[in-house]
Amino acid sequence: MTIEESKGAIDKGDITPSDLTNDLLQRISGVEEKLRAFVTVNSEEALIQVKMAEERLKKGGKQALQGIPIAVKDNICTEGFRTTCSSKILENFVPPYESTVTRKLKESGYILIGKTNLDEFAMGSSTENSAFGHTRNPWDISRVPGGSSGGSAAAVAADMCIAALGSDTGGSIRQPAAFCGVVGLKPTYGRVSRYGLVAFASSLDQIGPITKTVKDSAILLNIISGHDPYDSTSANLPVPDYTSVLGESIKGIKIGIPKEFFAKGLDSEVEDSVKKAVKELESLGALPVEISLPHTEYAVAVYYILATSEASSNLARYDGVKYGLRVEGKDLLDMYMKTREAGLGAEVKRRIILGTYALSSGYYDAFYKKAQQVRTLIKQDFDKAFEKVDAIVTPTTPTPAFKAGEKTNDPLQMYLADIFTISVNLAGVPGISIPCGFTSNNLPVGLQIIGKQFDEEMILKISYAYEQSTNWHKKKPPL
Repeated sequence: MTIEESKGAIDKGDITPSDLTNDLLQRISGVEEKLRAFVTVNSEEALIQVKMAEERLKKGGKQALQGIPIAVKDNICTEGFRTTCSSKILENFVPPYESTVTRKLKESGYILIGKTNLDEFAMGSSTENSAFGHTRNPWDISRVPGGSSGGSAAAVAADMCIAALGSDTGGSIRQPAAFCGVVGLKPTYGRVSRYGLVAFASSLDQIGPITKTVKDSAILLNIISGHDPYDSTSANLPVPDYTSVLGESIKGIKIGIPKEFFAKGLDSEVEDSVKKAVKELESLGALPVEISLPHTEYAVAVYYILATSEASSNLARYDGVKYGLRVEGKDLLDMYMKTREAGLGAEVKRRIILGTYALSSGYYDAFYKKAQQVRTLIKQDFDKAFEKVDAIVTPTTPTPAFKAGEKTNDPLQMYLADIFTISVNLAGVPGISIPCGFTSNNLPVGLQIIGKQFDEEMILKISYAYEQSTNWHKKKPPL
């Protein structure tokens, strides 16, 4: 069931929150061993939350998510409930405060069904970098679900929760959504508060919904969006009702097709599905326009300098002094070294080393400063494109989900899995991935729709029109 369907059934009295939650906990117990989508399942506390939700319903409570079980990526702080970032260094960390997004979900009556698995500190594209086991793709458990929000995407696709939250630094919501055949939305940078999101790269990170339908994404975005005084990068702008534009005609809307996204390296079946999706949008009245985003080829290089530099700074706090794992040493420096050696995985160490190098004296101008300058050029490419078009349509990923272990020994190939999503984060614009087809071996393909800053309404409107004219979102994995 979707959020919309669950809410309707609860309001009518057809089902109770207890029915829904018990059903999902049973589903989790049946498939979690195969998928490993969760770091922590909130079984006992969820049932307590359910009783409270049912009491509120008896008293006439009509909150948007009253009694609806939702999963949260395990790098988003939940007060009194373990938040690990899938890292040994935070294995037993219990936050003393609530993130802004989960506070808003609480106020809307949600049930926290559990915290989902991710690449450690959100660093990865396959959810193979978790300290607590690799998550598998419900469409084919020999394949990855994408990353870093792979646990959230797999849980939604496998019906282990009604919806989930993820975080997106370079495609970490959209890429796993594409691999798992669900809807993943990265809002404009600043649209959703980052307070309580454990930082990876602060100028790129953004929280967003992973759902079964576009309407559910709009419902969750309504709840989690808005200005937050606890987040200095939060935009002080009014939040529209994102559901109000769903169902509007897309006739006359200009959609840009960037030629750089249909080059060598794009899987032929992915390309075919995306081109058919563009034809479908055209039949609904949209007007395709060929555009160019000329600095796209530099996006991966720019991202992996800026993101690792910010990670180097942000992860300096994990030193064994204030919280998290501590491994005693003969002196302070020895404690730092032993704590980080034991507590951090290989990919996190790799990125810290890369970032520290890029920021070091003598290399800062050559790498970090130059990357910031090229980031500006990438943003300007989008600005120029949006003078001609209302939205941009691309593949979400260059290939369907790859085999587990296929890219773990080749970091560069792993990094290239995000080649079509990274530019969106660098430019700070919103993007959504929706299912648009399947390969010959029944793997989902994602269509990415990119909008102007703070124009989530446009990409939701286009996505909803496409979704309603196709049946891809109704297919379920064979798990």
